[in-house]
Order: sequence, then structure tokens, then C-alpha cells
Amino acid sequence: MMNRYPWWKHLIIAVVLLGSALYALPNVFGEDPSVQISPARGAELTQAVYDQVLKTLDGDKLAYKRAERSTDRLLVRFVDTETQLKAADVLRTALGNQFVVALNLAPDMPGWLERLGLRPMYLGLDLRGGVHFLMEVDMNAVIRQAEEGYADDVRSLLREQKVRYASVGRDAGGGVRVRFASAAERDQGRAAIEKVLPNLQYSAEDGADRYDLKLALRPQEIQEKRRFALQQNITILRNRVNELGVAEPVIQQQGESRIVVQLPGVQDTARAKEILGATATLEFHMVSEEGDAAQVAAGGRAPLGAKLYKRRDTGQPILLERRVMLKGDSIIDAASGFDPQTGGPMVSVTLDASGAKRMEEATKDNIGKPMAVVFIENKVETREIDGKLERVNTTVEEVINVAVIRDRLSKRFQITGLDNANEARDLALLLRAGALAAPIQIVEERTVGPSAGKENIEQGFNSALISLLAIMVFMAWRYKVFGIAANLGLLANVVLLVATLSMLQATLTLPGIAGIVLTMGMAVDANVLIYERIREELKLGNSPQAAIHAGFEKAFGTIADSNITTLIAGLVLFGVGSGPVKGFAVTLCIGILTSMFSAIMIARAVVNLIYGGRKVERLSI
Repeated sequence: MMNRYPWWKHLIIAVVLLGSALYALPNVFGEDPSVQISPARGAELTQAVYDQVLKTLDGDKLAYKRAERSTDRLLVRFVDTETQLKAADVLRTALGNQFVVALNLAPDMPGWLERLGLRPMYLGLDLRGGVHFLMEVDMNAVIRQAEEGYADDVRSLLREQKVRYASVGRDAGGGVRVRFASAAERDQGRAAIEKVLPNLQYSAEDGADRYDLKLALRPQEIQEKRRFALQQNITILRNRVNELGVAEPVIQQQGESRIVVQLPGVQDTARAKEILGATATLEFHMVSEEGDAAQVAAGGRAPLGAKLYKRRDTGQPILLERRVMLKGDSIIDAASGFDPQTGGPMVSVTLDASGAKRMEEATKDNIGKPMAVVFIENKVETREIDGKLERVNTTVEEVINVAVIRDRLSKRFQITGLDNANEARDLALLLRAGALAAPIQIVEERTVGPSAGKENIEQGFNSALISLLAIMVFMAWRYKVFGIAANLGLLANVVLLVATLSMLQATLTLPGIAGIVLTMGMAVDANVLIYERIREELKLGNSPQAAIHAGFEKAFGTIADSNITTLIAGLVLFGVGSGPVKGFAVTLCIGILTSMFSAIMIARAVVNLIYGGRKVERLSI
């Protein structure tokens, strides 16, 4: 019979609609200010910890809605933000450094939805509130670090080959300069270096009583090191954000030297800024046995192969060997705690296999000698220069610990000499997440408060609702019963769109809401084409049933073509765009696909239920 769907098509539509309604349902419920507690490495979230958290909150009379414990975290929900912030401070003190206590906004939905594994859409920075950072990587430091590394390699190589040289160091104009006493020694040194480092550019420079060899990085290597440093910093920033417990952060490259970091829902913005911008790492050096540190600090010259540092605890100068025994990039785990002997803060360090081997080789021949741990941190300070405030990069290098090597050190050891427990906790976090490949500075910072985010949500929801109502009123007025069928398809399209975004765990932003509004307008375009085609068929004298059939069948090609071209444009926007443009493109592309199903399948199913399979004299269109 004409214009009748078989039962299996109705079943498919019903299953899709019921499934979509289920996936979209979590978005109906709001969010609770929450404190998320997750174990640091080596700790376990046991029942005793759960009981301790509840006992601490009850003892400080901090009311909470409920506490939820899973295998990897404990989530405590509160009624308001003020109680949440107080509880976070109390729990950080009570739990110490074995657990990461982070502020969060958790969806407030029934437990049975959580047990089904359903989650709402993530809300972007502009809707949820949070913090936006634009960070710039110091590319000059990337090349400087590479040149310093080559200088250390050349120095070690010449010593191994027993080639005499006067000095090795970075050149003021860039590159590495090696100074020899004679041309013959320079040629011998060049032959030895070129065998090991063939990718560098070499040039001889002679002067009065000096014979220099200049080593420079090739342009391709400079570009590659800059690219690697940027990607490495993005990876490290992601690790640090994971330590902060932020859900669905946005961390992406912008240009050749900048990184955009957006942290939706973050309320402790000062903590986020401190952790993301910090560039702390460690270096291990042997204490130099030559020279007098006090004389060098007073203006004397440091012995060859030594460098002057200051001790953090006393401020006294100390000479260390320039050769780095081990760097912080060999550390794979770090946990803060307290030294059982002195009671002071400490960080327990675990090295990777290659780092453990280097540490063992370096310490086996130096038993009974002092080794120093150098804490290196790059900071951005605002200084007044020529009457103007300018941001200046400064590097702080302090010796935080000097200890005599009593035995071979291998994979695990402790670092002491830290000021307080907070510094130990932050240092452990940074070492776990990894050291940045190059210093970064925050060049732009924007904070969106929760109230502003709430206002954006309300405005976006109202705009979408007004658009939906206006379209439905127009369709019902213009196409009567067929307009009502189109409206039902439009409502189904909105549910399908929200369900798909929730299923994909996509991030909804203000541009994304704009894409939804545009999708709703485009969704009824297909119905307009179909209904106008039905009107033409009726004018040609065709029966109502034949007109309905022809309208849906003959308009399909035009609908498909128009939607495919729009889909191509949306995919291009997603591919070449960034940030807000991608948010708009995602909702637009998903909306096009769902509107094809709702406008053709669902709207026709409604029309078939009303008019199909029976004799009709007149259509309400």
C-alpha cells in the first residue's frame, strides 16, 4: 500500500529515538562543586582513606551532599563553591602529599545513569568558566640548550681522545667555539669531532696567537629542534594538566612558537598558572675539588671545567663540576614525603633504565666524594627598564642538597634540602610530569568566571529555544499538518544532535551553540523542499497519495546535494580552523547528518501514520 512504512522501519526509528533520549538525558541535570581526590604514584585509595576524608569533613563541620568512591578517585560533592574551597584546603592538609586534591565540577545526575556509563557533553571555557592561557616557547633557549649540549659533548670527546685544547664554550654570536694552541691541534681536534658529530657545520678562524674551530647547527637541525621542543612542551603541559585533574582541557599549538591552554571548570586559577608556567628541573653535579669558591665569588676565575653556584640553605658559594652527571629528564617518578631521620621535606626519585645506569657509573668511582643537586627554575619577572615595565626571563640555579656518596646510587634515591612540604609536593609533581624542553612564558591570560559562564549558557539556551519556537510556529502556520510533522522531526533532530555530542564526549562552546541554531534552520529546509514538491504534484492533478510519494522521492536528490556541499564546507572548517571555528564545525557537521535522518525518515513516518494506507481526498498542506 502506498505511503506505508514496514514495521521494521518503525522499529529502527523507535530504537534510535529511545537510545538518543537516553544519551541526551544526562545533559538535563546540572553540576555540583566537587573535590576530586586521586592517589599519587605509589599510594592507594583504600577504605581507610575514604573514612578519613569523611571524618575530616565532619570534624570541620563542612556539609557535603555525598561522597562517591571508585577505583581511581574519590569525589565529594558540595552544595556551594565556598564550602568546596574550604574542604579542599582542609583535605590537602589532612591527606598530605600522597594524594592529589583538585577542584572540579561534577555532573549531578542519578546514579543509574552513571552506572550505565552515560555522561553529559563537556562545556567549553566560555560556557563553564575557567582560565585561558596563551604561552610562548623561548625558541632562543632551545638553540642555546642544544649548543650547550654540544659543547659538553665536544669537551668530553676531546678529553677521551687526549686532544689538547684551550677552551670550549658557546660563542656570543651563536654556535660552539673551540680554541686550540696550534693549527695542528685544531686539525686533530676537528678530525676527532667530525667523526662523532658529522651533522654540524665547521669553520676555522685564526687570530693573534689563537686557532679556533667554530661549530654551528645546520638550518634543518635548528628547525627540527624548535619543532620538537614545541611538541615536547605540549606533551608535558598535558601531563601537568592531568595532575591538576581537569576534565577535557584544550591544549594546542598556535603558530610556530605558541601554545594555547584552556582549562574549563578550573576554579583555582593561581595554582594552575603556577604549575603550568613552572619550569623546574634538576641536575646532578660532582662538587669540584679544585679552586676556592669564596675567591671565585669575590671576582676570581673559576678553574677549568668548574662553575660557581650558591647554596640555597646558607647562601654560601660552592664550586661544582660543569659536567652534568644526570638531568631531570631521566626521572620517571617522584613522590614527596618527609625524611625519617631529620623530619624535613624530601622527594623520592625513580630513574629510567638509562638514567639509573648513568647514575651508577657516575657514582661508583666517586664513593666518599660530595655530590650536589642543582635546582633550576626559569622565571618571568616584571622589571622597570628605561622607565618602562618589561617582562624579563631569569634563570635561578641553586644547590639544594650536598651529600657524600656512601655507596653506588642506582634507580631510586632521595633528595632533601627543600624549604617546605609545598615545595616538595610541587617539585615532585613537576618531575613526574616531566621537564619542559624549553622555557615558556604566559603572554596572555583570561579568566572566565562561573557566573559569566552561567550567563552565557542561559543566553545560548534562550537563543536556541527562541529559534526553535519561531521555526516551529512558521512551519505549523505555513504547512498545517505537514508542518507539525516537520516540527516533530525537528525536535527529534535536536535530541539526536545532543545525544551524538554526548556520546562523542564533544566540548560544547558558544560557537557550537551557534552551529546548533543554524542546524535547526537548515533541518527544515529539507521539509520545505519536500512540501513544495507535494504542492506542485497536487497542482498537476495527481492524487494526494501519489503527491506525497513523489514529494519525498523526487526531492531526495536535491536535499542530498545541498547537504553534502554544506557538509564539505563544515569538514574544511574543522580541518583548517582552530578553537571556536572547530566547535562550530563539529555541531554543524553532526547536525547535517542527524537532520537528514529526522527530516526524511522521521517526518515521513509521521506523515505516513496520518495519511498513509487510506483514501484521502484532501491534504492539509
